[in-house]
Amino acid sequence: MTTPQYTSNELMAVTAAKRLENGQNIVVGLGLPQVAALLAKSSHAPDLNIIYEVGVINPDPLDSDPGVGIADPRLWYRNDAFTGYIGAMGEILQKGLVDVGFLGALQIDRYGNLNSSLIKGKDGSARHFTGSGGAADMAALSKRVFIIMKHEKRKIIESLDYLTSVGCYKGKNTRVEKGLQKTAGVTVFTNLCVLETGAESGELEVKSLHPGVTLDTLKENTGFDIIIPKDVPATAEPGAEDLEILRKTIDPNKMYIK
Repeated sequence: MTTPQYTSNELMAVTAAKRLENGQNIVVGLGLPQVAALLAKSSHAPDLNIIYEVGVINPDPLDSDPGVGIADPRLWYRNDAFTGYIGAMGEILQKGLVDVGFLGALQIDRYGNLNSSLIKGKDGSARHFTGSGGAADMAALSKRVFIIMKHEKRKIIESLDYLTSVGCYKGKNTRVEKGLQKTAGVTVFTNLCVLETGAESGELEVKSLHPGVTLDTLKENTGFDIIIPKDVPATAEPGAEDLEILRKTIDPNKMYIK
């Protein structure tokens, strides 16, 4: 059987979707996180509860577009409920009911800490971006954090230009020592591999390499000496059924999966 052709964004979305479990409560950001969540709900996890920080719960985007902003009414299409920011970020997230906070980021360090606020130039200048939004709260209060981002040396780095959202802080028990609740860890889905913080160290480790990616390529595109266990498995390739759902139902205009 011929393996279907797919883009790196489709591979990231499918790989992340497979890690989501039926019945979980997940707060998602826009873009590939929402695409992955919608794919999981449309396939193996029909009882997954998708929550947007604006307060939309379980939208049904079938025959629609996934939306381009937090105020885009397409996000509300055929949703189960609309509870507002206070309901989503207060009543649900702060009560500890969120299993996965699913985010993007500008930068991530070896402990899964995130920067989505600013990038410093070589001349000391700073380029500002949208910042946290609800990301800092999601990273602090979700049981686990998922991240989707491109794998580049300037993005996966030793020292963040700005700490927006805390992952495992400095590793081991330092997150709890700083007053944040214990986390089940940070999982990162990139265009090269899947990374996950180790249970004891809190440092990112390689969990799988995407098809065709070598360890040399991985090292060349990572800004620190990443932990690579022996016999790293290959990431499973997307199946034809998942690709069809992505292309025909979830993102037919290819805003995110191209």
